[in-house]
Amino acid sequence: MSQNKSKIIIEDYKSEFKYNKKDTGLNIKFNRVAFIFFAFFVIYLIYSIHLIHLGSRKVKSEKAINLFTIKNKLYRADIIDTNGNYLAKTVKSIDIGLKTSDIINKKKLLLSLNIIFPEKNFKEIGKKIENKKFFYLEKKISEEKYEKIMKLGDKSLIPEEKILRMYPQKNLFSHVLGQIDDNNNGISGLEKSLNKDLKKSKDPIKLTLDKDIQFLIRKELLKYQKIFQSKGSAAILMNVNNGDILSLVSLPDFNPNERQNITDVNYINRVTKGTYELGSVIKTFTFANALNEKLIKPETEFLDLPKSISCYGFPIREYDNKIPSDLTAEQILIRSGNIGSVRIAQKIGPEKFKSFLEKVGILNQITFDIEEVAPQKNYKFSKCKLATASYGHGIATTILQLAKGYSILSNGGFEIKPNLISKNSKKNKKKNRLLNKGVSEQVVSALRKIVSTEEGTAKFANVPNYEIGGKTGTADKVLDGEYSDGKVNTFASIFPTSNPKFVFVVMLDGPQKSKDYYYKYRHMNGGWKGTLKNSAGWTSVEVAGKVIDKIGPILATKYIEVN
Repeated sequence: MSQNKSKIIIEDYKSEFKYNKKDTGLNIKFNRVAFIFFAFFVIYLIYSIHLIHLGSRKVKSEKAINLFTIKNKLYRADIIDTNGNYLAKTVKSIDIGLKTSDIINKKKLLLSLNIIFPEKNFKEIGKKIENKKFFYLEKKISEEKYEKIMKLGDKSLIPEEKILRMYPQKNLFSHVLGQIDDNNNGISGLEKSLNKDLKKSKDPIKLTLDKDIQFLIRKELLKYQKIFQSKGSAAILMNVNNGDILSLVSLPDFNPNERQNITDVNYINRVTKGTYELGSVIKTFTFANALNEKLIKPETEFLDLPKSISCYGFPIREYDNKIPSDLTAEQILIRSGNIGSVRIAQKIGPEKFKSFLEKVGILNQITFDIEEVAPQKNYKFSKCKLATASYGHGIATTILQLAKGYSILSNGGFEIKPNLISKNSKKNKKKNRLLNKGVSEQVVSALRKIVSTEEGTAKFANVPNYEIGGKTGTADKVLDGEYSDGKVNTFASIFPTSNPKFVFVVMLDGPQKSKDYYYKYRHMNGGWKGTLKNSAGWTSVEVAGKVIDKIGPILATKYIEVN
């Protein structure tokens, strides 16, 4: 039995062994199938994930494109001055809105917001939460407060990214830059005239203006506007050879960051939009026109000049009866004689004189980088119009056109176009000569004597070593179509006269005498307290002299004069 048992055990073991062999074989086959299945599953999973990823990328791409499209509508290129200083800049801003339906715990939210915005009226905010579905809690939020808001983790607080147009220099270039509306469209200044370019250009638009010079000129104009209590004032500084404008100031001005709806006409751009009878500054063109026609020479004598004449019953008088009756053509300009200017103009004739004023830009319609340019009236030149226009009475123009005209008179007689936009490549085009050779030099010589000699009307502008030349203009102000007691005082200057580079025009609108201002004579010792006459020689000339004294070192136009 024991043998049988032993045999049984052996057989049982063998049977189990054989079974295990078969079981192992099944596992091997099963593992192969499982492995293949697993491999296909992994491949399927990888492709599925990849497809999902591609799908999400497409959605993100579409969102990015939509976001770019939205931002692109708000995009505007930056505007910089000649030295790269920002004058207008597009910046990102975030507004925080509050969606009231998503508020979970109103009390907790208000307590948290009170810590971040302690200055806000939370009673009003509480009312808005009860009555409105959505409102803006804070616009143009600071980075510090934005981070605190986001840390609250409240889904009812919704940040909205926006793009803002900022003007870092505030009032300094307001009339040049202008403003934009809420739809990101320019409504005035360069923002309007360059609207399409600003929306397309990837690079900043560079101007010819100089921030530092603009600041100094505006500072002096503000100072003297208070001293002479003028209604407004204006100044333009321009390169006489290429028309680049380094400064254009009109007062009063405004802050374009505030987007004000300005309706007061006193805020017009007085350089480009305001038209004025500018008085005796026009006499320089009368003198130049006669020289150009070879009708006179600087030394041509005009004898027995009366103190007054009449035209169609209207008297034309000298502004100063002390002016001698016998003068040369140059002395007529230096002493600013009215009757002498009429006599010179009569040699020219109405048509030729009008044509000359149009040719040099005084009486034609000017095109400019800013659209706000006054329309030019077409005057009919009769004998009387010729007489009054010869000394700047009865014809009106802009400060911009006056600056252009004086540039042509002083740059050798070549045509120029005033411009604010810096040109990267200025080709040396052949210049168009408007005046005969030598005329410009004769005009500049006379303008220098107006400032440097005792007989001249602009002695207060005789800043040592800057060789300033120029002409004064004092005109009665026209109000409601009639002449008033108010004055428009102008000084058109060029410097340095030995090699003219710049024209600088200062205009004061409605100045008054100052009894306390102290004048210090540059051409001799001593001075004077109080404005003796409400004329350009005592107002605009004084301002121009002070300004050139300050901007001259920046322009590097100082010369040592040798008599």
